[in-house]
Amino acid sequence: MNTFSTRTGKTIQRIAVGLALMATAAATSVTATASTVGTTFQVTATIVSACTVSGSTLNFGSAIDPLATATPLDGTSTLTVTCSNTTPYAVALNAGANAGGASNFSARTMTNGANTLAYQLYLDSGRSTVWGDGTASSSTKAGTGSGSAQTLSVYGRIPSLANVVPGAYTDTVTVTITY
Repeated sequence: MNTFSTRTGKTIQRIAVGLALMATAAATSVTATASTVGTTFQVTATIVSACTVSGSTLNFGSAIDPLATATPLDGTSTLTVTCSNTTPYAVALNAGANAGGASNFSARTMTNGANTLAYQLYLDSGRSTVWGDGTASSSTKAGTGSGSAQTLSVYGRIPSLANVVPGAYTDTVTVTITY
């Protein structure tokens, strides 16, 4: 039995020494100074220039009496332009679907079947500067975006109602914004 006790005692002693070594190693690693490593990375964004444009109908009237209405007959409409902040832009109007060419501004015409009604679009309320695409004696409207909606007025004029045939007249004008 004594042999067994001695063996058991030596085994226990070995286990106790092993545990003491492990505790010392654990305590040493806990008290070691922590290290840090750092790096950097880039954060980027690319903002592009952007614009949108929309328009409202230019309606000269829905019940025009050609015998009682003085001419020229004027009307106005608006375009709403929204461009990103500081973006320069130019707004052009074509001559309309019935003018016989996109830059044929002197022939802007509304139609009702084969019947026609001449009109013109202008940049100014005095109706002296034709709004077009910058060619053929026409001008465009330039501006700079603010990031918010900007309203541009379109001034229209029907120069004469003489000999006009009754009916509903229409034309479609294309708006182009360059930025």
